[in-house]
Amino acid sequence: MQKSVPYMQIRGGSSKGLFFQAKDLPTNEIERNEIIIRIMEGSLLGDSRQIDGLGGANSLTSKVAIVSPSILPEADLDYFFIQVVVGKGLVSANQTCGNILAGVLPFALESGMFPAQNGLTKAKINIVNTGGICEVEVQTPNRIITYEGSTKMDGVMGTAAPILCNYLDSEGSTCGALLPTGNAIDVIDNIPLTCIDNGMPLVIMRASDFDLVGDESKEVLESNEALKSKIEIIRLQAGLKMNLGDVKNQTIPKMCLISPPKAGGVVNSRMFIPHVVHEAIGVLAAVTLASACIVPNSICSGVVVFERNENQFSIEHPSGEFTVNLEYDIERQEINIKKSGLIRTARLLSKGEAYY
Repeated sequence: MQKSVPYMQIRGGSSKGLFFQAKDLPTNEIERNEIIIRIMEGSLLGDSRQIDGLGGANSLTSKVAIVSPSILPEADLDYFFIQVVVGKGLVSANQTCGNILAGVLPFALESGMFPAQNGLTKAKINIVNTGGICEVEVQTPNRIITYEGSTKMDGVMGTAAPILCNYLDSEGSTCGALLPTGNAIDVIDNIPLTCIDNGMPLVIMRASDFDLVGDESKEVLESNEALKSKIEIIRLQAGLKMNLGDVKNQTIPKMCLISPPKAGGVVNSRMFIPHVVHEAIGVLAAVTLASACIVPNSICSGVVVFERNENQFSIEHPSGEFTVNLEYDIERQEINIKKSGLIRTARLLSKGEAYY
């Protein structure tokens, strides 16, 4: 007989995923992961089409959030993220997802886990996978969450109510330091690059070093097998340097190609996540790339276009741009990033019982 688990499906930012309350899933990690794989892929063997599961056959739609009241006195909610590796019958919990995080407070309000305030509701969310706190603010007129609004987000059709996210203390949350190798630039296989982590481990490289312009489409880049092979070889070596160990079966670090901006932004990007090209750019990837733009002598030097005293960073990507606000100071070449702020949107898509 089939079994079921209560769930909601929520679009957060330019991703969507299934949201569960922690109390509805096993505490045993193996049992929990098996249930998630069965629900998302339909089989523990995996299915790249996910035809018998609730996943959307894409890494951006194969995401899971597990939410509970926080065990920390300084936070309101705990958020644990799981990425289902499409078609592999595997999951990864070594990173978090800022897009899905935008749906955590809406989920908590919809499920009655967290009380709504009149007008605006704020909560501090503990990011369990990597550590750190994100302050999130949603619109709740008459104590009811609204998804309608005028905020436009590139990569998502239409407009919606804004969700304000301020990340606190996210430097080195996965790798242990903003620059985990200790260097602003490393060289792997004759390619200069910057390894950096401000919430998402990234390896940033110049598109020109791969004989690319930098504005190539997702389809063109994904069809370039020689390029993908070279980037993967670099990724495996970078993972060791970034204190991540063997990353062959991990989805981090992400690989980012940069080029000069073409539409008034700070920098243009193409993100490998890690084996397919993102149609836009992830939240924490954008935060980390923006952070690299202010690192003295990083790979971004000579590529980015911005004033050093500015705090707003427009990151160009295949479907538009993503603006990140950084509060930071630089003293004796040392960077202190105090807060990373951005605006997302979200929408409840469905809720009920997920069968497996």
